[in-house]
Amino acid sequence: MENNLLIYNTLTRQKELFRPINAPYVGMYVCGPTVYGDAHLGHARPAITFDLVFRYLKHLGYKVRYVRNITDVGHLEHDADEGEDKIAKKARLENLEPMEVAQYYTNRYHTSMDKLNVLRPSIEPHASGHIIEQIDMVKKIIDNGFAYVENGSVYFDIEKYSKKYKYGVLSGRNVEEMLNTTRELNGQEEKHNPVDFALWKKAEPKHIMRWPSPWSDGFPGWHAECSAMGCKYLGETFDIHGGGMDLMFPHHESEIAQSMAAFGKAPVHYWMHNNMITINGQKMGKSLGNAMSLEDFFAGNHPLLKRAYSPMTIRFFILQAQYRSTLDFSNEALEAAEKGYRRLMEAVKTADTLVATETADKHGVQKLVDACYDAMNDDFNSPIVIANLFEATRIINSVKNGQATICAEELDILVNKLLKPFVFDILGLLDTDSSDETVVGGLMQTIIDIRKEARAKKDWATSDLIRDKLAAIGIEVKDGKDGTTWRKI
Repeated sequence: MENNLLIYNTLTRQKELFRPINAPYVGMYVCGPTVYGDAHLGHARPAITFDLVFRYLKHLGYKVRYVRNITDVGHLEHDADEGEDKIAKKARLENLEPMEVAQYYTNRYHTSMDKLNVLRPSIEPHASGHIIEQIDMVKKIIDNGFAYVENGSVYFDIEKYSKKYKYGVLSGRNVEEMLNTTRELNGQEEKHNPVDFALWKKAEPKHIMRWPSPWSDGFPGWHAECSAMGCKYLGETFDIHGGGMDLMFPHHESEIAQSMAAFGKAPVHYWMHNNMITINGQKMGKSLGNAMSLEDFFAGNHPLLKRAYSPMTIRFFILQAQYRSTLDFSNEALEAAEKGYRRLMEAVKTADTLVATETADKHGVQKLVDACYDAMNDDFNSPIVIANLFEATRIINSVKNGQATICAEELDILVNKLLKPFVFDILGLLDTDSSDETVVGGLMQTIIDIRKEARAKKDWATSDLIRDKLAAIGIEVKDGKDGTTWRKI
C-alpha cells in the first residue's frame, strides 16, 4: 500500500511517515473516560479526533484494531493518593453499587458519542475487568527491580528506573528536578520518593472498590490499567496511543515507564495528543462554573449557552480546528459552525440534483480531491479538508444558479470521490441538523424562559403548573443558583 501519511509524534516532536509494525492490523489505543459523571465537551474532542484517525486509516485500506478503555475503578488523578474515590463517593451518596454508577455513566457516554456519530471502538475494555492483567504486570515490574512494596501498597521506583532508562522522554520532565522539588503529600511517607507513583494501593477499610492481590486487598494505580489492557489486546508494542494532552504527564509518561520496566521495550511507535477546548481562554472546570455536559449543549441547558446546538454542529465545530491546536468555545463560534455545517449539507443535497452538460466549464475538481488527501495525510488536517469542501460548495452553487456548467466526469468526481467520502465517511458528518432533538431542545428552552418570566413576576401558580405538566410527560425541571435545567426522567 502506498502511504504518504504523516503523523506528528509527540515523543519525537516531529511529523513522521506512518509505518505500521508488522501485524495484520494497525493497533490504536486511546484513553477513554472515567465514568463518574456525564460526558462533557472535553470528552468530545479526543473522541472525535481519534474517530477521524480511525475512519481515515480504514478509508486508506488498513485493518484497524481500535481499543478505547473505560475507567470504572474510580481513580482520582495522581493515583488516588489523597481524597475519596469519585465513583465510590457517588455510590455512597446515592446508595448505589459502584458498578451501578459506572454502568449508568458508561451508558450515557455511549449515548452522547452515538449522537456525535463517533464510531464504537473495536474493543472497549473496562479497568475493573482486567485486574488480573494489572496484577501480573505489577509482578513483572517488581521482579525486574523497578518497584517496591510498602505496607501492602506497591510503588514504582522512578529513581532506580532512571538509572537504566529515562523517565520523562514524552513530557520532557527532568527527573533530578522532580526529585528535588516535588512536595511530600500528606499520608505518603511510605514512598521512597514523593515522585514515585502507585502501581497498587492498599484499600482503607471504608474503601468500597477493592480486589485481592499478593500484597493486599486494594486497587490498581491509575496508570496500570492502560498499560495492561494495551498489552493484552495490541501486544507489547503497538502503533498509535492517543489521548488529550493533559494525559501526557503523568499518565502516558508513566505508561511508558511501566512497559519499559516490565518488558524492556517501548510500548508505542506514535504518540498522539489532542489539545484542549477552553472557554474564554480558561480550561473547563466545575470550580470555574463553566463545565458543560454534552447534554447541556444538545438541550441548550446551561446559563452560558444562548440555545441548543445539535450534535453535528458540535462535531463540525471541533473538526474546524486541527486537533493539535487549542479550540476556544463561544456561542458565536458555535453559531458560525452551525451556519458552515448547514451550508455544506445543503451543497451536498444540491450536488445530487445537478445535471451535467457535454460542453462545460473546467472546475479542477480532481485537484480538490487531491488537496483533501494531502491535508489528511498532513497529520489529519481537517480544517484544510473543510476549506476545500467549501470551495466545492462554491462550484455547486455556481452550477445550480446557472452561472457555470459541469461535465459528467467532474460531476461524478465531485459527488463520489469528494463529497461522499470526505463529508460522510472521513469527517463523519450526518445530515441531521433538523433533527427532532434539536427542535425539542429549542422548545424546552422557550418553555423554561416563559416559566422564568412567571417566576420573576412571582406568578408561582403558572410556574408550578409548567413544572407539573412537564413532570407528567417525563421531564424534570430543577431550579438552581445557576439557572433552570431539565432532563428526561
